[in-house]
Amino acid sequence: MTGHLSRRRFLRQASVSAAALPFLSGLPSVSGAALDPKPRRLIIVFSPNGTVPDAFWPKQPGPIEKLPPILEPLDPFKHRLMTAKGPSIVVGGVGSRHIQGMGCLLTGNQLFPGNAKGGGNSPSAGWAKSISIDQEVANFFQSKQNSKTAFGSLQFGVAVPDLADPRTRMSYAGANQPLTPISDPRWMVDKLYGKTKDKASLLAIIDDVKDDLARFSDQLSPEDREMLERHMEHVAEMQRQLEIADANDSRNHPVPDIDPDIELINDNTPQISRVQIDLMVNAMANNMARVATLQYMRSVGQARMKWLNVKEGHHKISHEPDENEDARTKLIKINTWFAGEIAYLATKLRDTPEPGGVGGSMLDNTLILWVNELGKGNSHTLNNIPFVLIGGENLGIKQGQALELGKTPHNRLLMAIAKAMGHELESFGIAKYCKGGAIELG
Repeated sequence: MTGHLSRRRFLRQASVSAAALPFLSGLPSVSGAALDPKPRRLIIVFSPNGTVPDAFWPKQPGPIEKLPPILEPLDPFKHRLMTAKGPSIVVGGVGSRHIQGMGCLLTGNQLFPGNAKGGGNSPSAGWAKSISIDQEVANFFQSKQNSKTAFGSLQFGVAVPDLADPRTRMSYAGANQPLTPISDPRWMVDKLYGKTKDKASLLAIIDDVKDDLARFSDQLSPEDREMLERHMEHVAEMQRQLEIADANDSRNHPVPDIDPDIELINDNTPQISRVQIDLMVNAMANNMARVATLQYMRSVGQARMKWLNVKEGHHKISHEPDENEDARTKLIKINTWFAGEIAYLATKLRDTPEPGGVGGSMLDNTLILWVNELGKGNSHTLNNIPFVLIGGENLGIKQGQALELGKTPHNRLLMAIAKAMGHELESFGIAKYCKGGAIELG
């Protein structure tokens, strides 16, 4: 191939399906952009309602010898993992601890007054006052030609209820601009590949794009052809997995979005989680986005995780006193399940070669940040927020370490995340809580 197919000429091809457009237009053969040999990526994963501190934090700072019970599923990545104990949400303002924790977690800023009423006498709160760190990094990547992607960032959800409330949103494009996580993989497929005319079958999307591949194969580089073929194989696998998930969904009647006493989630949530992770890794492998969030449930969520034999609502269990051994056991089981899903994500990234034949895996250039809105559920503390960093061998982060940083504003950790992505910030969120600059992670 002597030159790239110009974007304008590409868009003039009337026979190109809407499904093919977002992916094909980002290929180097079409866009003319040079392939970044080591693209930096950021994935932020959220799980709610605090953790069980003595089962989560390593026993002592320094090199990690043995992972605590909750983190055991991440043992294959023990030497590629860092825990950061100490960063705390100190920005204050309106809202209950749950609401503050959720809305301030990635923004490092306060919330506007609003209509969301939490527990206690705290004033009702609204949306966050500024951009979240994932969107700050995405905007930085989108500002440069060699890191610009079709979507910039993607917001995945797993069992996030359809409720526009600060307890359900952690990602913000700016002040008063929450971004909604997509919990239905079919909607994400529509976002990535375009909507089918009659919403019939995802296989119709696949057939359209296969036709486009054949039509443009002589204008794409061998690398791009291989990438697109792998891409479509993955979409076909998505269809199969969604069909399996549907078959395993035991609901015989519609489930309400929110039950006033208990929040119902589908029995197929574990399968949906894996589908979402697979779809995320594939989209990143194909350079459709370099930033993504994966949100499990919501703050104050009362999900009943029947696949773990936990029948009570998650939030209710998290409020039980420390002496309640049954609640403690179930909370450890719940948080260990979240760790297992993150281990699955890390495994997919580790087992996916970095595209472009440059060597190494996608995990080498990807940072996974696992976060929570509370340090501990029954105390509602915003101190010692659980932060776990995984991967990113090429991102200047010292791995296999348990950091103990003392109580420090978590704004400085958000700045460190941006720095790992090559984005140096003088402050983020409320400036006075950024004194001392980014936490040193190298």
